[in-house]
Amino acid sequence: MSFMQTFLHQCPLVSGAFNQSLPPVKFTVKCCSVTFPATVVNGCVDRKSNERSEIRLGLPSKGRMASDTLDLLKDCQLSVRQTNPRQYVAEIPQIANLEVWFQRPKDIVRKLLSGDLDLGIVGLDTFSEYGQGNEDLIIVHDALAFGDCRLSLAIPKYGVFENINSVKELAQMPLWTVERPLRVATGFTYLGPKFLKENGLQHVTFSTADGALEAAPAMGIADAIVDLVSSGTTLKENNLKEIEGGVLLESQGIMVASKKSLMQRKGLLDITHEILERFEAHLKALDQFTVVANMRGTNIDEVSERILSQPSLSGLQGPTISPVFRKVDGVVTQDYYAIVICVPKKKLYKSVQQLRSIGGSGVLVSPLTYIFNEETPRWNELLSKLGL
Repeated sequence: MSFMQTFLHQCPLVSGAFNQSLPPVKFTVKCCSVTFPATVVNGCVDRKSNERSEIRLGLPSKGRMASDTLDLLKDCQLSVRQTNPRQYVAEIPQIANLEVWFQRPKDIVRKLLSGDLDLGIVGLDTFSEYGQGNEDLIIVHDALAFGDCRLSLAIPKYGVFENINSVKELAQMPLWTVERPLRVATGFTYLGPKFLKENGLQHVTFSTADGALEAAPAMGIADAIVDLVSSGTTLKENNLKEIEGGVLLESQGIMVASKKSLMQRKGLLDITHEILERFEAHLKALDQFTVVANMRGTNIDEVSERILSQPSLSGLQGPTISPVFRKVDGVVTQDYYAIVICVPKKKLYKSVQQLRSIGGSGVLVSPLTYIFNEETPRWNELLSKLGL
């Protein structure tokens, strides 16, 4: 019996109504086997009415990753506005037709695959674990400069592991057999087994856990763990150590998208381009200062020769030099030049020293907010991945 037959059989009033000439009746059916709610029109599924026009961006809902993501967006003049903190949906007023959905990072990846989200920001570790190499997932930006950590294999410092210092040595231990496999506790049930198999460990069993993995070896629950590591302090405090070749991946925040959505959903490429450009311009500026100084000289060529003789004063493409006009005894003179350069933060003091050594004075230093290129390289890479 079809759904509509069952519905009419159980609802005789509706059944009678359908025997008369009445306008089409619409109602919504929500089912776990349907990605989006399906609208039924007189017994026929009307899929067109469910084709959403809004672009959906998934953001982490809790924790450090969530706050760092919101901070990055705010720094890029893309503040997320959430009218009700208990709701999972929000907006970015600067970008029309964009919905923000707060989700668990692993659910962001899953919903990109199901088509419920178009864009997302997650850690590379989460993307790799739950994306599992799916070709429909595409990395738009691979280095958002927050959430730095590594997914690593760790073993005890003591007992049979005391002299084991590499994955190769771990795999060669005769202790591991079918009857006595290496026991590994991890929340990464895809990446963990894949990594150990690729590194020659054949006799391994895995137990799943989400937190406090560092205690598992001491409790006798596991021989090793595969977990995220930031500073390594927690490992040391629990008498665990990382070993050579034991890093599965280096992770940080990334921006990802559904390839299918990028190709098919109207307006998504334009929104992706704007967000990507804002990210790129801001992240590039994070490591730079603007340095402005005055320098006495006879002409621009002579001043430029002095500046370019110093290795730290080359700027992005080169220094900007312009004449400074001042009145001396009622006469307009042009014996000073203003120099503007971009300097990496790590080389700031050295650059100021070099500038002063060749006659620079009145040195002003200010942080940069954005550096926009003619076109962001990552945008061209994305278009290439899409075959556009």
